[in-house]
Amino acid sequence: MRLLPKFARPNYAQKLSLLATLPLIVAGAAIAVLVSVQSRALAEGEIKALEKQLLQAKMAELRNYVTQARNGFSHIYGLAAPDDEVAKEKVTQILSAMIYDRDGFFFVYDYDGKNLVSPRQTEYINKDWTGLTDSRGTPIVDEFIRLARQGAGWHTFMWEKPSTGEEAQMVAYVLGLQDWRWAIGTGVFIDDVLASVAASRAEVESRIQRTFYYIGAITLFALGMVFATGMVLNIRERRLADAKLKELTQRVFDAQEEERRRVARELHDGISQLLVGVRYALDNARRRLSRGDFETAETPLNKGISNLGTAINEVRRISRDLRPGVLDDLGLGPALKALIEDFGARTGIDTHFSTVVFRNRLDEEAKIALYRIAQEALTNIERHADATEVTMDLRGHARGATMRITDNGRGLPPSQDRGGPGIGLRNIQERIEQLDGTLRILSSGGAQSGTVIEVLLPLSHLLPPGDRTTAQKPRAKQSA
Repeated sequence: MRLLPKFARPNYAQKLSLLATLPLIVAGAAIAVLVSVQSRALAEGEIKALEKQLLQAKMAELRNYVTQARNGFSHIYGLAAPDDEVAKEKVTQILSAMIYDRDGFFFVYDYDGKNLVSPRQTEYINKDWTGLTDSRGTPIVDEFIRLARQGAGWHTFMWEKPSTGEEAQMVAYVLGLQDWRWAIGTGVFIDDVLASVAASRAEVESRIQRTFYYIGAITLFALGMVFATGMVLNIRERRLADAKLKELTQRVFDAQEEERRRVARELHDGISQLLVGVRYALDNARRRLSRGDFETAETPLNKGISNLGTAINEVRRISRDLRPGVLDDLGLGPALKALIEDFGARTGIDTHFSTVVFRNRLDEEAKIALYRIAQEALTNIERHADATEVTMDLRGHARGATMRITDNGRGLPPSQDRGGPGIGLRNIQERIEQLDGTLRILSSGGAQSGTVIEVLLPLSHLLPPGDRTTAQKPRAKQSA
């Protein structure tokens, strides 16, 4: 190592990066091999399925050929006696004329092995072919006779193609005429199917090899990038830390922009529509007044006034949801009191609020959290509790600060009791956990049993008596 230049000597972090790439190389190679094996197995299964499908199509075609041929001479065979030579001659003539494609034909053997019909290979006619086998030793005529005695069946063997004179694999369907002791059938050469399957298999194998090479190349490239990135990270650690800080700042800006978009949507979907309605009503009233129709002008005016009042309330609601002004001006106690009074006026539920003044000693984070928790709890009561009375109590003590919200509703379902999976309760739980506080939910789950939500913030969120620098700036008389 001493012979190497100083810049070429890796430091400890660079050695760790280099060592970390070794398992990645092994993992990349293993993944490439596994993908190759799995791809080959999947492709082989698909090729076999394709081959089976093609063969089944060929076999179905053969069966149709034999069925059609039998239908063609059934009027002769059905009326003929077992020794009716005239009928047999007519049937052989019919079958001899049934040739199709380049190599398709019908053949007939009697149960003694004698060939009766072979239109494309006439040298086989009137000869005994018992014991005939193909180049692989597969019995041919004997198997035809056995299948015919059973009624019908399939047989695969090698046979000379009439068009080329070369041996190829054939699939034949044989049907037995028991009264005449005949085995009739036809076959189709499947060398084209086998060639297509072989070509598909070769193509798949070629693609698998290419895929293997691609995966290897990509893995090596990725490993090189990982190693290079690790080296750059070690060299430019401070610069990247600054970049991450800028990125975090940009995320904050994006979150602010998203909140602006949300408010804009509420203004457009709510207030904008209401104001359009007000304008339409006023315009309607103006037209009626211009025509001198003073009596009917009152209706659109009243409607416009009503819509305007609704728009004002909607603006107040959006403003209050974003940031309640009373929380900044008077403190948490008056803000909660205004919240529960507005809740009672809106829902008709009897509400009570009590607090012990502790001179605005809660820090800003705790104030906002308690206010949002109270909003969430009242929303749940309005939607689900069916309550007629709600009580809220806020007080400070030696252990910190406690907010207690009680209702006389129907209680929580068993699945949501004591901080279960309800969305509102999860939101409350998350806010409390961020402040290192505790949450207690008491509910028996029966009809009109009521629910108690108790939030306890630790003493760390109460400012010392003489330190209020982080509390709200006094703009009016302040309390808790």
